[in-house]
Amino acid sequence: MKLIIAFFQLIRWPNLVFIALTQILFEYCIYERVFTNDIHTYQSFYLLIIASVLIAAAGYIINDYFDLDIDQINKPEKVVVNSVINRRWVIFWHMFLSLIGIYCTMFALHFTEFWHLILANMCSVIFLWIYSTSLKKQLLIGNVLISLMTAWVIGILYFSKYPLNNFPNSNYTSNQNIRFFRLSILYAGFAFVISLIREVVKDLEDMEGDRKYGGRTMPIVWGVNASKVFISVWLIVLITTLIILQLYVIQLRWWLSIIYCIILIIVPLFYVFKKLFSANTASDFHQLSIIIKMVMFTGILSMIFFRYYQ
Repeated sequence: MKLIIAFFQLIRWPNLVFIALTQILFEYCIYERVFTNDIHTYQSFYLLIIASVLIAAAGYIINDYFDLDIDQINKPEKVVVNSVINRRWVIFWHMFLSLIGIYCTMFALHFTEFWHLILANMCSVIFLWIYSTSLKKQLLIGNVLISLMTAWVIGILYFSKYPLNNFPNSNYTSNQNIRFFRLSILYAGFAFVISLIREVVKDLEDMEGDRKYGGRTMPIVWGVNASKVFISVWLIVLITTLIILQLYVIQLRWWLSIIYCIILIIVPLFYVFKKLFSANTASDFHQLSIIIKMVMFTGILSMIFFRYYQ
């Protein structure tokens, strides 16, 4: 039982549930509400969910494998590599889950029409390995890569609706396709920005261990105050964008959606902005990271309103 619990801790199972939930909501609340008359099978969709979850799980595994020394300083109570699960088994599970994830992608999509998406998921596995071995310790590039990977959870579903060999097509400029594109950009953009903010906050939290093992993350290279300014700028961009969106939604009279967004997304982001500059300890930054993760969750759940109102 201890081994099973450690394995689920290793693959970050709550994050995997969040990935699956994001894709399910995007399919049922965004895509199906925009294309109400579209008839399609769900086999490829569910296989893409499995692929996304397995590739992400493999990424978490390899990240913990290479972060063993750092994690023993930053979060020793959460270390399972070597303490519970042997390092060789960790590598095995990374390779196994990565391969199954790629195979699921290949089974989900026709190669002639979606070879670029199959290649993209293959590259995701490679990028997650490179991130864990070197990019994570580098200034900003690792943060941007993970943020792009977060946005890709939505991006792969969007691109899976448009075969490459049929593009461009005049039908793709219809009102439905334009609307679907805008909503996809909205949520993928939200996922990217909120993930980037959280990644830098986590760098602030893990600064002690990163510095000891030669990390060159933003707080180490630029300093804590500059990192806080970087986060605050993106918070301002995100909050301003969300407020502007609410002004547009007022015209649609989606009152429940507006109240939800203000209370569960905008207000917590204001709180993070307010507490950011007074935060100094790893515990302070960890609390901010938890709030940001909650906002990621509530932001994705807001897709439900497109199902409710239309």
